[in-house]
Amino acid sequence: MRILIRVLALLVLFVVLVIAAGFLLPARFEASRSTVIATVPEKIWPLLEDPRAWKRWTVWNQRDPAMEVQYSGAARGAGAVWSWRSKTEGDGRMSFVKAEPPHELTYQLEFSDSGPASYGELRLEPEGSSTRVIWSMSGEAGWNPFARWFGVFANRVIGPDFEAGLANLKRLAETGA
Repeated sequence: MRILIRVLALLVLFVVLVIAAGFLLPARFEASRSTVIATVPEKIWPLLEDPRAWKRWTVWNQRDPAMEVQYSGAARGAGAVWSWRSKTEGDGRMSFVKAEPPHELTYQLEFSDSGPASYGELRLEPEGSSTRVIWSMSGEAGWNPFARWFGVFANRVIGPDFEAGLANLKRLAETGA
């Protein structure tokens, strides 16, 4: 019986330490990836500024083909909004808040089951006859210690989705498919 009590006490102590450490972690998280696409920004921009085009290249839509998507606001660029409901990818909303064609698109991302919104940006930087596309996202975890733990691993968790999405975007932009 004493062993069980000690094991339980150690488990409780471990949980308390994990939570306490969470409060000491940074509240801000960031993730970023980039790729070079062998075409000019003007060929890539239409795939970014129209939320309907995102389902052609983002991995989230491909992982859940049954995802329910609704569009509102402007058709493209600043003011365009898309929201989704998905059993595997969560429920959320993305609003394009700033568009500077064909170089920068900024969006706000909100998930109904998580804390504060995060912000993302896609930048297109010409490099000769090619374009470097940089996809980044950042946000605040607030005082939630578990969200702060997520922030520590955000680049490793979100990064692979950005890499796969950028690879799909590259394929579409370079082939014109």
